[in-house]
Amino acid sequence: MLLFSDKKSDFLIPDYQRPYAWEEEQCQTLWDDIFSFAIPDNNYENFNDNEEYFLGSIVTYKNENDKMEIIDGQQRLTTLMLLLRAFYVKFGKMQDENSKKTREMISQCIWKTNAFGIADVNKLKINSEVATDNDKEEFLEILKNGEVKKEQKSNYAKNFRFFQEKIDQFLSEYPAYFAYLPARILGNCILLPIDAESQDTALRIFSTLNDRGLPLSDADIFKAQFYKFYGEKGEKDSFIVQWKELEEICGEIFYPTTGTPMDELFTRYMYYERAKRDIKSSTTEALRKFYERDKYSLLKRADTFNNLKILANFWQDVSNQNSERFSDKILRKLFTLNYAPNGMWNYFVSVYFMHNKDSNEKLDDNKFENFLTKIIAFIWTYAIVNPGVNALRTPVFAEMLNIVNGKSVEFAGYKFDFNNTKNAFEHYVFSNGRPITKSMLTWWAFTNNEQSLPSAETIFEIEHIFARKRQENHKTLKNEKNLESLGNKALLEKRINIRASDYRFSDKIKYYQGFTNSKGQLKKGTQIKELVKLSEGNIDFTEENIENRNRQIIDNFISFLNENNLIK
Repeated sequence: MLLFSDKKSDFLIPDYQRPYAWEEEQCQTLWDDIFSFAIPDNNYENFNDNEEYFLGSIVTYKNENDKMEIIDGQQRLTTLMLLLRAFYVKFGKMQDENSKKTREMISQCIWKTNAFGIADVNKLKINSEVATDNDKEEFLEILKNGEVKKEQKSNYAKNFRFFQEKIDQFLSEYPAYFAYLPARILGNCILLPIDAESQDTALRIFSTLNDRGLPLSDADIFKAQFYKFYGEKGEKDSFIVQWKELEEICGEIFYPTTGTPMDELFTRYMYYERAKRDIKSSTTEALRKFYERDKYSLLKRADTFNNLKILANFWQDVSNQNSERFSDKILRKLFTLNYAPNGMWNYFVSVYFMHNKDSNEKLDDNKFENFLTKIIAFIWTYAIVNPGVNALRTPVFAEMLNIVNGKSVEFAGYKFDFNNTKNAFEHYVFSNGRPITKSMLTWWAFTNNEQSLPSAETIFEIEHIFARKRQENHKTLKNEKNLESLGNKALLEKRINIRASDYRFSDKIKYYQGFTNSKGQLKKGTQIKELVKLSEGNIDFTEENIENRNRQIIDNFISFLNENNLIK
């Protein structure tokens, strides 16, 4: 294993890496794989000296201190170090020539050596600075001393004990060729070193190679910069506690399609900083590129980390529908936005909050409601008239700049033509697969002032009031397009929609209203007030009802646009 025995090897597990996570299951797999290779069929004589076993790659780059900073392979490298150290302890009690030679070979992998290849047991070949790993010192102590204490419960200690037990068992069962196993690990097991010219190159290589586990996120890199910044102020421990708390919050509230929950927080904050820098370009640079400007100067500002915490707390309250922070009218608007046709509103609202929050991190209720109302009207319409989130960036980015400059959000240069907009709505195909369909139905549900606020966990699907199956079987509708129009659709809880999907309207009534089944169990009806009202006043839902309701939804939405001064 030349990567370990190389005199120049000086590994550093950097501060932005994740804590050591391997447990007994992974160690057992590693042991079984190595043993099967080195002692084929439990017989050391079956081994082919010309064969090699590939243990994986180690991606590193040499940092400014000439340390081999590990980007990929940290878990594997750490575990192999523990395994070799366990072997070294066992060979310390053996005096035969093969054991002495094997012990010397192992020592050259664990400790730095002098010009004559003699190990200096005071200089390990590996060091860990992982910011969020409270047990890293335990790892280094195990390598230095070769022992663990009973009270030590870290993964390092558990895995070292595991390897010690495996080595004892191996020695007991195969004493005659005990020395062959570590010798073959060192001589025939290959760790492929990939030494990149820079950290960015190393990270790109890692992303290409890695098909197991999680690659380093942008937030991991940012964490390292914060760690250094707060370390220089003597506040490392406090920072780590706060970072872990922030990770927990983000993990509970953000579910990004790419990147980690912490990346999502940094992204939302990035738009606020972009706006403050007067950047309105619709082309957004990569997250890491933005934050690494001027040698990560933004992350070396005293207010940045605090702002991230404030922003995360805001979104946590949005997610939890915190009625102490938000009024009911705000929570209703935020619930509607959860069904927006795209995610741009999250960045828009983040910028608004960061600029307009008061000293108690609160917003003026009326102004915030007006802002949310206007962006619902605009984003919904833009999804019909100019579909695609990229097109939406241009007007939204311009308004983000208005926000940080103290101006109101008006979309002055992007108002809609009345006739073109109404025509677009009337001819738009509101299929279930288009996000704007559920967006429109959510908006429509909340035009009813009696509509209660559902919990954030409630899963809504799209209900065809006049069932598809009914049309398939009876061809009742003269205009087939009416089946997929907004006039025939509504939000309905998934738990109800599954049962009611193919029924005639007269059969659906009890599902909308709720009923007691044959077992005496109460089955709750829908929270959607419009459906309850429809089921109370009608025994059927006809094509005329669909067309009238469709006209009503579209006309009301056009009026909604006009009320928000978004019509030219």
